[in-house]
Amino acid sequence: MPKEIERKFLVTGDAWRAQATASGRLRQAYLAATGAAAIRIRIIDSDSALLTIKSANAGMSRDEFEYPVPVADAEAMLEMRTGEVIEKIRHHLPCADGDLTVDEFLGSNAGLLIAEIELPHEDAAPDLPDWFGAEVTDDRRFYNAALSTRPFGAWPEEERRRALPAAA
Repeated sequence: MPKEIERKFLVTGDAWRAQATASGRLRQAYLAATGAAAIRIRIIDSDSALLTIKSANAGMSRDEFEYPVPVADAEAMLEMRTGEVIEKIRHHLPCADGDLTVDEFLGSNAGLLIAEIELPHEDAAPDLPDWFGAEVTDDRRFYNAALSTRPFGAWPEEERRRALPAAA
């Protein structure tokens, strides 16, 4: 069974920007989300699309199934979504320990920066850059499915302020 092993962190400052090697624009939405799974459609740079089914358990290791779909079909599926369309720019950064990305959220989630590192196994101990802030792997508020129904911009100001790390 395919597994995604990923840790999530809030991002402090802009030091990561100079390290980005590639970036792409993502639009994604959830077609269904239950206590067991979330079904997501994602369009990448208007060039390709993926249908993803992920187990809904919190934590760094989740079942994940991904299938390519035609972009036209994905656009139609976006209209069947629950919640808002999540828009973000995904920046790829070099990392010896796994696949490292920074998601720069746009639209109703603007102001939120989340770094994700995909790891080969749960026991991996990556060397984390100093611009990694608080770990939010187990905080469901920062899962994209949650941000589609309760966008970061709709959080009370005090909650947003507590969630954002101080600038580095």
